[in-house]
Parts: sequence; structure tokens; C-alpha cells
Amino acid sequence: MRLANDLEALEIRTAGEIVAAALAGPFAAGACFTCSFQAEDMIVLHLLRKQVPQIPVLFLETGYHFAETYAFRDAIAREWQLNLVNVIPAESVAAQESAFGILYRDDPAKCCQLRKVDPLLSALRPYETWFTGLRREQSATRKNLKKAELHRLPTGETLTKVSPLADWTWGQVWEYTAANKISYLPQYDRGYSSIGCEPCTAIPNDPNNLRSGRWGGQKLECGIHTFSEPQK
Repeated sequence: MRLANDLEALEIRTAGEIVAAALAGPFAAGACFTCSFQAEDMIVLHLLRKQVPQIPVLFLETGYHFAETYAFRDAIAREWQLNLVNVIPAESVAAQESAFGILYRDDPAKCCQLRKVDPLLSALRPYETWFTGLRREQSATRKNLKKAELHRLPTGETLTKVSPLADWTWGQVWEYTAANKISYLPQYDRGYSSIGCEPCTAIPNDPNNLRSGRWGGQKLECGIHTFSEPQK
């Protein structure tokens, strides 16, 4: 059974209502959440844990994250007693760099494919509902994002991708964070607004594009939110 009915009806629901609907009844057992521990993800995680405290939290362990990100992940995993699943690429950083050189510099698309997309594709296969912290305001590539969409994976499986904060603004993210006393990555206090792998993350040069500091402006997506095909 999948959360495939009345997806359009969820567009007018609040984030909390969407989470509750997506986790109702049999859906909870087949749900997971991809989490980079950015501010949006912390909010979705805060909402999810009220319904299913042990929901699998998938972290893409690329080997290239900021030291602060790893420390924050581990601290939150302990404090919130998360069911943390570190999704590991097929090759270690050392093995990949030995075989291909410094891909994040020379071919960032291939680096993201090997260290994010391929591992996530495998990790998602057991699940039927996939929660994300995506928002439309984050970039032009996400402006048409639905709060709930049925997606087909390249392997042929389908799942429901749920983005409860799709219509939230950056201001709302920080209002909720402050009101609920939610911890956040320390990089935000240094001016970062979108935080991924350290070599591919900089302070944004365009205040109107929160993801303009990613990949040196060469692209806006790593690929984990573009490899699946939305179903109409």
C-alpha cells in the first residue's frame, strides 16, 4: 500500500498535517527520511519524531563533509536517539581518488553520482515513502516541487516523495527553529545558507539564491532529487 491517493489534497495542508497523513496507519513502516542535518531537515526530523521516533534517517556519508557536520550529526543522533543509517558509497574516498583523481574538482557531477546518487538509489529500494526537507524557494530547480509526489526510480520501483516544507520561506525555517529551540549546524553562523560536502560548499555570492554557494556555481543539484521521475 502506498500514499498515492489524494496527493493534491495535501497541498493545502500544514507541514505537521502532511507528516501525520503520510505516516498514518500502514505507511509508517515503509517510511524513511534523507537528512543532511541542515536547518530544514532538522525541522522535518522534529516533526517526524513526534509520530515515528525510530524512523530510518538516511545520511549520505560521502567522506567529504565538514568536520562540524559530522560532529553535529553524531551529537543529534545521541541526543535524539535517532535510527541513523549512514549510506556508504561503493568505494572509499582514497580508492575513488586513486582511480579517478579529484572528481569533486574535475568532474563534480560524476563525484555526486558515485558518492550520493548511486548509494541513495540502493538505500531507497526497501521504502515506500521518502521524506525530504526540500523547499521551492531554495532554487529555480525546485520551484515546481509538490508537497507529495509519486516518483519512479530508475530501477522501476515507485515511492511517494514527501516534502512537508515545500512552501516554507527561509524566514519561516528560522522562526520555527528558534520557537522550538532546535539546534542547527554552526556553519550557518558563518554565512553559509546551503551546506553539503566541504570542497563544494561556499558562502553564497547571490543573496537571492541560497544554493549559489554550491559547486562553485557550476550547478544547483547534486542529483539525488533529479534521478527519479515524478509520476503524473
